[in-house]
Amino acid sequence: MNVRQGERFPKGTGGAGAWVRRLWPLGLLLAGTALVFAMGWGSYLSLESLAENRAALAQAIDANLPLALLIFVALYAATVALSVPGGAALTLAGGLLFGWFVGGVASVIGATLGAAVVFLAAKSALSDLVAAKAGPWLERFRQGFQEDAFHYLLFLRLVPIFPFWLVNLAPALLGVSFTTYLAATAIGIIPGTFAYSLAGNGLDSVIEAQQALHQSCLAKMGAGGQESCPYTLDPGALLTPELIAGLVALGLVALVPVLVKWFRRRAV
Repeated sequence: MNVRQGERFPKGTGGAGAWVRRLWPLGLLLAGTALVFAMGWGSYLSLESLAENRAALAQAIDANLPLALLIFVALYAATVALSVPGGAALTLAGGLLFGWFVGGVASVIGATLGAAVVFLAAKSALSDLVAAKAGPWLERFRQGFQEDAFHYLLFLRLVPIFPFWLVNLAPALLGVSFTTYLAATAIGIIPGTFAYSLAGNGLDSVIEAQQALHQSCLAKMGAGGQESCPYTLDPGALLTPELIAGLVALGLVALVPVLVKWFRRRAV
């Protein structure tokens, strides 16, 4: 039975061709994410992998610094765009390999570019459909973005109470402008990014100490001691209570304009 185009696709969408054009960027991102997980490439974005390869990476950076920075930014952007875990480890790696300032700047640029890709793909493919049928997970953001999109998004970036990928998607689906999204994202991730980059800058001694402990454990355990002597470096351990308190304080400052507007409206 033949079905007319108007019955298969919503009015004004332009039919199947228009939907393909809208959905292919998001489909490409999802396919890329599936490929990364299927191939296990995400395991390379870890401090353990960094510790094992830091000498070779340092040598490659010394040979061609501009190219190394370009590759790092591209890798960071791809990691964020594909929502692959490993952003914290990459930020630490940037501080270790390039120094806290250059590594921090490169991480901010990479994270912002990756977030921009997610925003544009989601806005193109899903904004009309999802915003009209928003679930509770999206509705909790709606009022904040309607009140003051820039400061609310800045607060969400400064205080990571929601996953980074979720904060990338929500503004795209709730009509936040691209310029507002880009500016709030770039500014909002600076404190946390540079905090991790600073931690990464001093990570060399931590890696060496952990490797020494690992080798000592292996020597004591003898053959088959690999399972009893795991080599782990947890980036979360570098996120101290003081650093978390500082980021929360910055986030509350960013939220002040939103709260002022709310109180003014209640007072009228």
